[in-house]
Amino acid sequence: MRKLISSNPNEFSVPELLIISFLLTLFMTGIFAFPGFAFPTSNVLSHTYYRIRKPKVLKQIYKTLGMKYFRVLLLILFWGRKSNQLKFFNGTKRGLDNFIHQTKQSEFGHLGAFLLITISSVILLVYGYLFLVAMITFINVFGNLYPIVLQRYHRLRIEKINIR
Repeated sequence: MRKLISSNPNEFSVPELLIISFLLTLFMTGIFAFPGFAFPTSNVLSHTYYRIRKPKVLKQIYKTLGMKYFRVLLLILFWGRKSNQLKFFNGTKRGLDNFIHQTKQSEFGHLGAFLLITISSVILLVYGYLFLVAMITFINVFGNLYPIVLQRYHRLRIEKINIR
């Protein structure tokens, strides 16, 4: 960020800006994602944050964003393998509790990254990086906002069957 701010946006070619946009979003997402593998980072936010207050609004957002296609893409690229699925849900009550925990961990990581990237984008926009910000925003929406909505939708569906 410091290098970009001290540079002229015209110094970079389009391919360089594409690479920079990908790396910036990847690194900023990693700041929140990697601690989530070792620590219960979802506990940073209160339990009330994770409660779905307006399920109809969430369902409408899910539908409007075409989340079912995003979900299918994730299944094809990664989650379709049984070994990956079993890491998060093994079919038991304890597995369901683990899955809920994992959705919160994932959501926190993506939410933190989404906010950091959005703030960074505003700063870069002030410095004239219009194309870079457009690319970062595109990546941020699909790399962080979509997963946030998906995790919330998972918990909404689980609430129907999760009897404590």
